[in-house]
Amino acid sequence: MTATASPTSPSHRVETDLLVVGAGPTGLFATYYAGFRGHRVAVVDSLPELGGQVTAMYPEKLILDVAGFPAVKGRDLVAGLVEQAATADPTYLLGRTATTLEHGDDGVVVTLDDGTEVAAAAVLVTAGIGKFSPRPLPAGEGWLGRGMEFFVPSFAPYAGKDVVIVGGGDSAFDWALHLEPVARSVRLVHRRDAFRAHERTVQQVRDSSVEIVTRAEVTALSGAEHLEEVEVTVDGEATTYPCQALVAALGFIADLGPLQQWGIDVHKRHVVVDPAMRTNLPRVFAAGDITEYSGKVRLIAVGFGEAATAVNNATVAIDPTAHVFPGHSSEGS
Repeated sequence: MTATASPTSPSHRVETDLLVVGAGPTGLFATYYAGFRGHRVAVVDSLPELGGQVTAMYPEKLILDVAGFPAVKGRDLVAGLVEQAATADPTYLLGRTATTLEHGDDGVVVTLDDGTEVAAAAVLVTAGIGKFSPRPLPAGEGWLGRGMEFFVPSFAPYAGKDVVIVGGGDSAFDWALHLEPVARSVRLVHRRDAFRAHERTVQQVRDSSVEIVTRAEVTALSGAEHLEEVEVTVDGEATTYPCQALVAALGFIADLGPLQQWGIDVHKRHVVVDPAMRTNLPRVFAAGDITEYSGKVRLIAVGFGEAATAVNNATVAIDPTAHVFPGHSSEGS
């Protein structure tokens, strides 16, 4: 599921047909599909591993909205996408950020933050929500890595522990549900009675042994070298609970970063596209969660379709003699 950054040095120049900016599920499928259309592909991502948010945040989460899979773990979906993308023999430029974009006569040049220049006939932005950072827990300052974490990439470290999860969204409830059979105890703390999580998941957690504490906030963490207890305050009354692991699932702050300086049309942190997945910039396309258009639905399944649409339309920009529709992959030669 993982890949390392390719051994390009600063100021190195990479030439390709299509540059994919973002190595999440949509970007990986776009990489495969570009190879299917016969293109050379390079992929850049600010994260050091493939899979985007799924790898960084939800590798153990069951994904339920991908066609052909009644349920698939995030890490397994990414592994399959990486294997599929490998057929395109892509150049991966990981742990790097696309900073500037310049148009030439027959393509674009994108410069990365390490000085690498990528010359491409077209660019496909599949950057999801862009670069993201977790929202901090005020009482958790200084505790990161000492019992407090923002994400749960593996359940094993929580075995036999008293776990407190802070938050009321899908991540908080998903992790509570999956950690409940692993941990000694799971307590979910949220500042309101209402939750943002999917109703079905909320009900599953209510039906489990997880204790839900509402109208509450974590006001203190304590322990010697490692977290041992947390203080939870409800309506001004503080209660101390044993806790060796706290997950601050308070959401994250998204930032499109340098993309916003390209002159690309952005609406509320999303890139505006037309039905062909074209942006307002020549030779620049977008697909996946980062896009915005009337009726947009942000699902991984939708991103896959948008990736194919974008690559097929980018193909004409790459090769003006080509057709948008390639024929079906199941058709024989």
